[in-house]
This record gives sequence, structure tokens and C-alpha cells, in this order.
Amino acid sequence: DRFNQLTASLCEQLLAIINGGDSHHCVPLQGSGTFAVEAAIGTLVPRDGKVLVLINGAYGKRLAKICEVLGRPFSTFETAEDEPTTAADVDRLLHADASITHVALIHCETSTGILNPLPEIAQVIAQHGKRLIIDAMSSFGALPIDAQQVPFDALIAASGKCLEGVPGMGFVFARKEALANAAGNSHSLAMDLFDQHSYMAKTGQWRFTPPTHVVAALHEALLQYNEEGGLPARYQRYANNCQVLLDDMAKLGLRSFLPAAIQAPIIVTFHAPKDPRYQFKEFYERVKAKGFILYPGKLTQVDTFRVGCIGHVNQAEMHAAVAAVAEVLREMEVLDI
Repeated sequence: DRFNQLTASLCEQLLAIINGGDSHHCVPLQGSGTFAVEAAIGTLVPRDGKVLVLINGAYGKRLAKICEVLGRPFSTFETAEDEPTTAADVDRLLHADASITHVALIHCETSTGILNPLPEIAQVIAQHGKRLIIDAMSSFGALPIDAQQVPFDALIAASGKCLEGVPGMGFVFARKEALANAAGNSHSLAMDLFDQHSYMAKTGQWRFTPPTHVVAALHEALLQYNEEGGLPARYQRYANNCQVLLDDMAKLGLRSFLPAAIQAPIIVTFHAPKDPRYQFKEFYERVKAKGFILYPGKLTQVDTFRVGCIGHVNQAEMHAAVAAVAEVLREMEVLDI
């Protein structure tokens, strides 16, 4: 019973973050965030639906791959990795193809750290009477999304990232009416969110073995989240981290890939130094030895590396991380930045 209460309390707190208690259900699911994304598409898009997938990075491509594997008809619209999709693009695409029933997009595309203009795109989709599925994996909990202002059928996030829990559980905020009409859509027993929700609503329990430690850890992480001051405080800490990172790296001559206007304070992509003495693997290992783990770049055309701004870190850690980068560049005798 105690564990069932934990799950119920978790869902209630998560719904409060998006102001979605009246309009949406929170359906938790075992597994990584991608499990939950696949479950949402498989459950909420009927088999004769058609998804317009908006792509400007690796995670948008993954949405298209999910549609392909699930056998859901889909079309894609791809912009450059440093270019947000615009509401005007979506308007044009929906005018051109009346068979589209759903639009799927990544809120913050982690390949670069780019932020797509969600409220504007959501309004256009609603005006066309279409349904929106949002992958908010790396933005939920830090960037504001209000379910009463931004119309969507599903918003998907997970226990790690901005909530600072441990990975192992995803959750889908599904519009109540959309979920109620989704019986029989899913391709999968374990990933059927309609079934998962119905069973939880009836029994208070998970259908299959729950990720107990992950649920308990997320419950604790949410206590800390609220103690810190909830979303505004979490956003501010990450924004400060991001600013320190950008300022300090600029002093070393390292340029960020995205202009500030479209940079989310989640992860920052930097151009790799041009110097032939710079090799990412050695750079990575040396910075790691000083206590900081960087991300490799995820871009196809440009040589980059990435630095995260989220997690249980503050400005002091960001200063220290850049100091470690500076030391390593000196050690490697990388001069041409």
C-alpha cells in the first residue's frame, strides 16, 4: 500500500508541474524515456493515423524511426540542426496534407541544445484541429509548459534529466479524452498506456513489476525540487549555469554552436578547436581525469563537443569544469581554437 501511495503521490506532483490535473492523466511506464515515447505514439496514434514528425536533430530522427517500426504512416519535415522549426512551417505543412492527424516534435533537441518554439507551434496545430505529441525529455521540470495554455494529447518525460532523479522510468501526460479513446491502438501489451492507466486507476498498482527504487528516488528528488523552489528556481539555476559556461568558454576562445536566442539552458554544443593537436578522445579522457565528464558532439557536419548545464550542479561547478578544460587545452598544447 505504501508503494501504491508513493506512485499516486508522484503522479499528482508531476501533473502539478504542468498544471494538468484536470485535463490530463499521468501514466508512468517502466524503462527509459524512449520506451515512454514509443508507448505514447503506439497508444495515441490510431493505426490509420498519420504523424508529421518535425526534425532538427538526432532525437527527432528517432521519433520518425519509432513511427516506421510501429507501422504508423508518417511524413517528416527536417530543418538544419541550428534552425528551430517555425509555426509558419507547420501551418504550411498542415495546409498541404489533410491526411495528417498528429504532429510529433522534440521540445529541446539535445543533439545541439536547440529550443523549438512550442507554444506557437501548438497553437497552429490546434487551429488545424490536429493532435500534438511532445517529447519534453530534456526540458520538463525546468522549462515552463502549461497544459492549459499549450494544447497537447501527450507530453513525455522521464525520471532523470531536469527532475534529477535516477533513470529507469518514463511518464506520459495524456489528455484524458485522447487516452479514453485509445483502446486497442497499441501494438504492444507492455507498452499499452490505455491498459497501464486503466489497471492503475482500478487497482492502484502497476500492471507489471514496478521500478521500485526509481520511484522512491524520484519521490525524494521531487521533495528536493519543491524545496529548491520548484520550476522557476530549477530554471534559474540551470540558466545561471549555462551563462557561466558560455561566458567562461568564450574567454578561452571556444564558440558555442547555437545563437543565444535559441539555446536552451540544458546542454551547450561547442565548436571543437581547429588545432590538429586537438583529439576529442584524449581531450575527453584528460578532462574526465580532472573530475568532469563531457559529451561527444552529435552533429554530422560539424566537429563539436557538448557540455551539460543540468543536474545537481551550480555555478561553482561550471567555473571549475571550464577551468579543467582550459588546463587540458594547455597540457595538449592546443593553441588554434
